[in-house]
Amino acid sequence: MMGSPSLLVALGAVLKRDLRLAIRHRAELANPVLFYVIVISLFPFGVGSDPVQLKAIAPGIIWVAALLATLLALEGLFRSDFEDGSLEQLLLGAQPVAVLVLGKVFVHWCTTGVPLLVITPVLALLLNMDTATQATLLLALLIGTPTLSLIGAIGMALTVGIKRSGVLLTLLVLPLYVSVLIFGAGVVLAAQAGLPTAGWFYALAAMFMLALALAPVAASAALRVSLN
Repeated sequence: MMGSPSLLVALGAVLKRDLRLAIRHRAELANPVLFYVIVISLFPFGVGSDPVQLKAIAPGIIWVAALLATLLALEGLFRSDFEDGSLEQLLLGAQPVAVLVLGKVFVHWCTTGVPLLVITPVLALLLNMDTATQATLLLALLIGTPTLSLIGAIGMALTVGIKRSGVLLTLLVLPLYVSVLIFGAGVVLAAQAGLPTAGWFYALAAMFMLALALAPVAASAALRVSLN
């Protein structure tokens, strides 16, 4: 009976600490969003301004940009905790590490995925995407971006003890991101073509639930391996 309240206190402390750190480093938080905006904004200059062509490639462009922006932000998920020693204290504590990792991933998504969702409708208009398709895109991103953060947490946990691990992190995480990219872009393309989208959403939701169940456990185990 005593374990649950103390776990909630520990989880609340992790959430507050990570949010404070995120607010202090606002400039770093802006980098993934700026990257996302720049990548999508440059595509019309590269492929031309034909509205039909832009509408056809918009789902793939937006999802690739969201995937890369999430990958860019992964470095800060555990790195600062590792450098100041708080990550080791978290692992030595009595609370389940997987739950605390889930809290850290939630803050990462709030500071990375949510800003991407907010700015996406404006960028979708730039790519000539209609309002109905935008709604499908936003729902797909709402399901898919937390999945990207959860999967990325495993890769970051494995490489947190390695300096300049960006390339290795990318090699570990990108193959796991491909399925989210395929179904995320596929559901938007299906909506554009007037085809049923339920099956695509079910697949995205299944991947999210699987990542939600397994990723925190895998990430906590990877952190123990990295710090030993």
